[in-house]
Amino acid sequence: MAKSLRLRETWLLVATFLVAVAGLIYELIAATLSSYLLGDSVRQFSYVIGVFLSSMGLGAWLSRYVDRAMAGFVWAQILLGVAGGFMAPAVFLSFAWMESVSLPLYGLLVTVGLLSGMEIPLIARVLKDIGAPEFRFENVLSVDYIGALVASLAFPLLIIPHLGLMAGSLAFGTLNLGVAGLSLWVFRRDTSRGQVGVWAIALLVTLLALWQAERLVSVTESNLFEDDIILSEATPYQQITVTRYRDRTRLFLDYSIQFDSLDEYRYHESLVHPAMALAPRRKSVLILGGGDGMALREVLRWAEVDKVTLVDLDPRVTALFRDHPDLSQLNSGSLSDPRVEIKNADAWRFVDDSSAVYDVIFVDLPDPKNLALSKLYSRQFYGALVERLSAQGVMVTQAGSPLFAREAFWSINATLQSSRNPQAPGAGLATLPYHAYLPSFGDWGFVLASPQKLASTRLDLPTGLPTDVAAQLKYMTPEVWQAAQVFDPQSGPVPVAVNTVQSHALVGYYLDGWARWFE
Repeated sequence: MAKSLRLRETWLLVATFLVAVAGLIYELIAATLSSYLLGDSVRQFSYVIGVFLSSMGLGAWLSRYVDRAMAGFVWAQILLGVAGGFMAPAVFLSFAWMESVSLPLYGLLVTVGLLSGMEIPLIARVLKDIGAPEFRFENVLSVDYIGALVASLAFPLLIIPHLGLMAGSLAFGTLNLGVAGLSLWVFRRDTSRGQVGVWAIALLVTLLALWQAERLVSVTESNLFEDDIILSEATPYQQITVTRYRDRTRLFLDYSIQFDSLDEYRYHESLVHPAMALAPRRKSVLILGGGDGMALREVLRWAEVDKVTLVDLDPRVTALFRDHPDLSQLNSGSLSDPRVEIKNADAWRFVDDSSAVYDVIFVDLPDPKNLALSKLYSRQFYGALVERLSAQGVMVTQAGSPLFAREAFWSINATLQSSRNPQAPGAGLATLPYHAYLPSFGDWGFVLASPQKLASTRLDLPTGLPTDVAAQLKYMTPEVWQAAQVFDPQSGPVPVAVNTVQSHALVGYYLDGWARWFE
């Protein structure tokens, strides 16, 4: 009898650990899904955490109405295996087929939260019911918190890189069903055949879905993307997807398009060549972002360049565009050039830790759609970045669409103008805003800045061998450059707030602007 009691007590503590791991994994999967598909990761993570925790609280309260604690715990595990396990497949398929995310995501999140909230109270009641002599409620909570820690470490380091969201969701659904199955065996006198039958069916369906997880991913992505998917990979930082139609290649990060090979040259020539032409020197160059190597391709057209440092957060992106034979062709093998040093690091941390000085700096980072990205468009970041710029150096940032997100574009311009100028304290930076038309994105803007007022804004591109840059370009010409500095009444300057790490006014401008056009 004592041996049986010890087995039950030990299993309940092990089950507490396992269900704690699964519960937090579901919460992280929901938060990641919402940030991928709804944008603004800080806001979405906040919403998901709030909804999940409040649902857990409601579930803990409702557990008092469960008459048979062990039977209730088993039912909770079976339902969690289904609701949590199929969370990612259901949300992705709903988004692909109906472009609906919020209802299935938050509906399943509330369900998982309610069931997860019931677990600890039910386990505590079962421990009391079996007369566990050393039962202490704080022991159950300690095991629960340790499980949460394990889940929080495993999610970015193991689950996302090796399983992905779809298989990861189903794998932890299987874990909950495994807990249900072992509980049915350990407490077989307290359970019913009906539970065993439902559990067996749920386990079979979940294992079948897990076995077909790659096919589910393919079906979902074929509906999400117009073209054939040639590469799909989850990294600790983002979801990478590359598609192709005939000779047309597109890159998507977290399901947002980054470039289309049909017209990417218009963007990258506009980003790079005005700054390179206007800079008095261009021997040392820094690129923040641009892990696809295409901005780097344009920089290396200039023979005077001795060294380029490229800083991109995700090592998998730079590795793919350096080593993949098809992708490296798009950047003309620029990432393998001996003049290039690749640093896989956070842009802010790199700038803060570096002591190097550069003649030209390019900021080719994702749009400021959340607080984590907005800080890289802040007055504080630009103040640190200009310290890495030579006295007459030039830097330029992509700044989004002056048409679709007009206030966001001009906020970036105003932020640079208000940033600290080490060459002229109190004066701010001199800026030159401009834009170009990209068929894949529409009207797109850039802001060029320098500690010194530019002596000339003429675009003098090198001509004649061996540095005939002008002949190598498909889009940027002196005439195009002059037109790029003219803004129509719908995209011209407007009164805006400066973006700081305290205010993050830019995020609101960006989200409101795009919502006005596309929601």
